[in-house]
Amino acid sequence: MRKFFIIAWRIISFPFRAIGWLVALPFKLYKKAYTFLTDEPEDRPIGEAFADSLTKPGALLDHLDALRKHLFRMLLAIVLGILLCATFTTQIIDFLSKPIGGISALKAIDVTESVGVYMRVVLLGGFTVVLPYIAFEVWLFAAPGLSARARRMGLLGIPLAGIFFVGGMAFSYIFLLPTALPFLLNFMGIQTIPRPSSYINFVTGLLFWLGVAFEFPLVIYVLTLMGIVKPRFLAHNWRIAVLVIAVLAAAITPTVDPVNMALVMGPMVLLYFLSIGLSYMAMIGRRRQSTERI
Repeated sequence: MRKFFIIAWRIISFPFRAIGWLVALPFKLYKKAYTFLTDEPEDRPIGEAFADSLTKPGALLDHLDALRKHLFRMLLAIVLGILLCATFTTQIIDFLSKPIGGISALKAIDVTESVGVYMRVVLLGGFTVVLPYIAFEVWLFAAPGLSARARRMGLLGIPLAGIFFVGGMAFSYIFLLPTALPFLLNFMGIQTIPRPSSYINFVTGLLFWLGVAFEFPLVIYVLTLMGIVKPRFLAHNWRIAVLVIAVLAAAITPTVDPVNMALVMGPMVLLYFLSIGLSYMAMIGRRRQSTERI
């Protein structure tokens, strides 16, 4: 009889307990997030931490298990992103082909060419869509070993990195493609009929890698705040940086002509000099914060 009343009470009080749990959930999450972002980890030398991992392999296994969970969630997110992009692949290809007149302007030669283009857009699009979440999972795995300040900067940098990445792709699509394509498709008066494989490889490569390049100033700013990069070093070695950028631009460019290489290299050089200015700003803010602490 006692069990009957207990079960009946649980059934009757379930809606009220559920409402109380939902009301208290935001406060619990806020408290947990605040503690996670403000707690300072134990500061130990690297040698001591490595020795502890050898004497206590169980802790290392815990880290490997956590890494496995993060990798599994990242893989699951990529699969979901691919499935999402697979639903709109035709519209995406048509959007990428608008600078030359739409998807109808592409003429395939090989039998499997359209299938290869479809798979490339699906895979690259799915990865791009879930890139912020992948960065968040990486941050979650590394956050327990970071200082509270580094955790907050890393968490703030994730949406900013997404904004910079989208900004780089938008810059390529709005400014670079309309300028480059008319010149490339009618070079020397020879009209070019774009193939799906070559055109989509060119456009997606340009959009993706310039999106990555646009994140470089943000990365330099964060590294300067953390004291890893010095602005004077960046300014002193700008010639070497331009040479490295030229090599990267040659690797990113899907064709061998210098025009495409210059189109990729120019914004990357400008971004490097912008990162030097941001690095100086970060250094000034870091010195000001150190002075306030003293």
